[in-house]
Amino acid sequence: MTTLKTKYSEEELVTSLKKNSKQAFEYLYDNYSASIFGVICKVLKNEEKAEDVMQDVFLKIWKKIGDYDPSKGRLFTWMVNIARNASIDQLRKEKNVWFDDIDQAVGQVDKISNFQPQTNLIDLRGLLEKLKPERKVLVDLVYLQGYTQEEAAEILKIPLGTAKSRIRTALQDLKTFFNI
Repeated sequence: MTTLKTKYSEEELVTSLKKNSKQAFEYLYDNYSASIFGVICKVLKNEEKAEDVMQDVFLKIWKKIGDYDPSKGRLFTWMVNIARNASIDQLRKEKNVWFDDIDQAVGQVDKISNFQPQTNLIDLRGLLEKLKPERKVLVDLVYLQGYTQEEAAEILKIPLGTAKSRIRTALQDLKTFFNI
């Protein structure tokens, strides 16, 4: 009986993915799908279409992992670019989409992938201050510093389920702040 590996360094993850490890791919999906889905939704502005594109994106990641070059950037950035391009392709397939809308959506995603927390998140940090401290620290670790939920739970020495629940609640709180 083999046990599932619960944590990978980025290098170990990429190596395992290139060896077509099902366990590594499941880990990748579990730890990155929420962020990738957010990027896709940002472009498409339609959850149903985003779910379809999401499936295509992870299939492309699986098939093209051999093309990933760590010297050119982090794995997450590479995946965001795949998600961004797949989302733009979906927009272009739709008959009633104007190119200005695509350019605007691309600009929004480019801001996400070229994110500079020190200078661009003053307002977001203000919103984060409204969160309870135990939620704020998790959102900061996962969404601003790039840790996985598992890594953040380990850093804070809390159970993974607790970390996930707090993050989910924090995101719901932030959603109310934005009146979405």
